Amino acid sequence: VQLVESGGGLVQAGGSLRLSCAASGFTFDEYNIGWFRQYPGKEREGVSCLSSSDGWKWYADSVNGRFTISVNNAKNTAYLQMNNLEPEDTAEYYCTAALHCELVVNSAAGFVDYWSQGNQVTVSS
Repeated sequence: VQLVESGGGLVQAGGSLRLSCAASGFTFDEYNIGWFRQYPGKEREGVSCLSSSDGWKWYADSVNGRFTISVNNAKNTAYLQMNNLEPEDTAEYYCTAALHCELVVNSAAGFVDYWSQGNQVTVSS
């Protein structure tokens, strides 16, 4: 199982970025898609989750209304569209394949099995 993430970078406040997460070795209809982020010296925190069973989507309060999670099953690729970015969004972002969205909602990173390599997102003010 492998998750390869791309799309991070540097953007000004108010700008947009889209993170992509290409999966191999499994399909996204087998797992829930979770996005985490990590600030330096802090624990990883759940940002968003998409349930594979019913399409339910969850967003952390801090990103709700600005971030959108999606998946293209034909490409076996998940996305996190990030709009109206704020300096507080500056962090390392990870996509994951999680058995339960509850793990993402509760930021239970230690129980999530599959992770991407991570991608830095930097938002300048």
